[in-house]
Amino acid sequence: MRKELLRGEQVIVITRRQPRMLFGPALAFILVPAAAAFACAWIVKGGPGKLLPVITSDWTQWLVTACLALVAIVLLGYSLPRFIRWRGIRYILTSGRIVARFGMLRRGDWQVPLAAVRSVGIQQSLLQRILRSGNISLDTGHPGEAVLADVPEVGKFRSFILDAMAELPTNVRFGPGAVQEAGDFDSFAGPVDYPDAALPWDMREGGRDER
Repeated sequence: MRKELLRGEQVIVITRRQPRMLFGPALAFILVPAAAAFACAWIVKGGPGKLLPVITSDWTQWLVTACLALVAIVLLGYSLPRFIRWRGIRYILTSGRIVARFGMLRRGDWQVPLAAVRSVGIQQSLLQRILRSGNISLDTGHPGEAVLADVPEVGKFRSFILDAMAELPTNVRFGPGAVQEAGDFDSFAGPVDYPDAALPWDMREGGRDER
């Protein structure tokens, strides 16, 4: 699958969701193997037999296998899927659009032209305020709102959106242009067939965020 950048379009910011959703999976990734290693050592030293005399040394192999299976279930069934889900979400702001992409194996996306955005709102919970993240809602005048959830440095991201909206050219239209591989927005080399006086964006320091 190939994806087009529009003619004259520049990538301003590429970011992911705030990684607080990885706190539980990361904690499980550290603690569960450590606990399993301790349990395996305890089993090998005959701990279960001392606790319950009915458990003989013949059980050792099965108990160790059960510990390792538990680790695999937690890591593959809990930590890994949540990491893949976080990794598969990207928010892309260009000089003409806002694009949200979801999924790594099964992909989906939606996009909103900056010219269609009427207002940009921010909602933050207490935890999001502490972590400087938040949800950005885009009012396009149509029923329902487009929402970017858990955007890191949410205030800065909104200021980038507002700056890009303010700098939209009034005498130049975006059109089909350079073809890019899907998801490869940040490899775009620069504007195409865009008059020098109408360039909508100069890359600002700190504009890229690859979190």
